[in-house]
Amino acid sequence: MGSSGANKTRFGGLGKWWGVLAGALLIAAWINSAAGPAAVATLSAAVLIWCFFQAPVSCGAPVRGRTDGCRNNAAGLLLGCHIRQHRWQKLKMLILRRQVRTFCAGLFSDGKAVIVTLAGLGSFVSGLVALVPGVIVK
Repeated sequence: MGSSGANKTRFGGLGKWWGVLAGALLIAAWINSAAGPAAVATLSAAVLIWCFFQAPVSCGAPVRGRTDGCRNNAAGLLLGCHIRQHRWQKLKMLILRRQVRTFCAGLFSDGKAVIVTLAGLGSFVSGLVALVPGVIVK
């Protein structure tokens, strides 16, 4: 007897949300002063990688006939949806100078993208602060 396919992934689809757990641990590491800068930097890098490559957001690649872009689900801010051409379009948006503004506007296009973008920026700043000694005033 075959499976219906609804629960084929490990953990029932919750595996793509590991970055939220890493973000919660990052906040706890900042609150708890016993966690060292290595732990904070590692968790910051994990959250940043999740935001770039695995966070569930909308694709946003340019599509003919739509001003808001592709609305398919994508994995991460830097990757497009299941359509191969959209992945290349998102990459070209980062490289071509004329399209960087469009890519940056897509980072704040909807609620999910805003939250993932702010989480990525916060984890980047958190990693920098953890790596540069003497920045935090005690």
